[in-house]
Amino acid sequence: MRIMNDPFITGPDNIIQNDGELDIIFLGVGSAFAKEHFQTSILIVKGKTHVLVDFGMDGPRALAKVGLGMQDIVNFLPTHSHSDHVGGVESLALFNRYVAQRFMNKPKLNCIITPEYQRILWDYTLRGGLEWNEEQADGRRRLSFGDFFKITTPRWKTSMPREIHEVGVGDLKLELFRTNHIPEQAPNWEASFVSYGLFIDDRVFFSSDSQFDPELVRYYDQQCGHRHVEHFFHDVQFFPGAVHAPLADLKTLPADIKKNMTLMHYSDDWGKQDISDFAGWAQEGAAYRF
Repeated sequence: MRIMNDPFITGPDNIIQNDGELDIIFLGVGSAFAKEHFQTSILIVKGKTHVLVDFGMDGPRALAKVGLGMQDIVNFLPTHSHSDHVGGVESLALFNRYVAQRFMNKPKLNCIITPEYQRILWDYTLRGGLEWNEEQADGRRRLSFGDFFKITTPRWKTSMPREIHEVGVGDLKLELFRTNHIPEQAPNWEASFVSYGLFIDDRVFFSSDSQFDPELVRYYDQQCGHRHVEHFFHDVQFFPGAVHAPLADLKTLPADIKKNMTLMHYSDDWGKQDISDFAGWAQEGAAYRF
């Protein structure tokens, strides 16, 4: 893994692309209430394929910081319905439909989403702000999820040891695995509200948001057959309980995993924490090349 500060280029027609390597660019690295950093989201780039993962309330500013605009995004994958992960999606959808498509000759935004989460995201987060924006020529007075998004549905892969879906997007392969995130009292992923992490290109683990879940880490570290996790990106909190992985708990993982784990989604007091056993803090605006 190498860390790069100028990872991608926009080629003809402003297509986000790189030289074919796998780059994971952190648009933000902060927690929901962080002020020092943008909220955690990543842009995965490989060749001429990119996928934006999550788009929180400060998403437009985070994109601008790396020289991009909402019109540049073609593929989007939301992991779960907390505002620091989907608070900017309404803006992204509106801009794509009414500006990027109409005046910039851009395609409809492609959303990579399971049917279960599509219903949740539309009914409980996006519907109030998107449904009534225009009347359709076919007589429909209300818009639907499909009016704003081209939908790419991942294939169900397995429910053991947890629910996993897989999807190919251009040059990328993604697995979406269920995480145990909320509520705090949920004893396992099956009792938890729908939330996903990612296994990227059979190489990189991205927890998105998860409570401490050593079984999940072990599964991807030891039980992936021919696959090998080159690196872990894991969310962290600095106190016990609640809905992210406490640093004290992550420190109980085996040494070889910790040295291969970069911590993200951290609060503004991150500088007071000792993470000498880990690979380091995720850096905002930098790309991790694999």
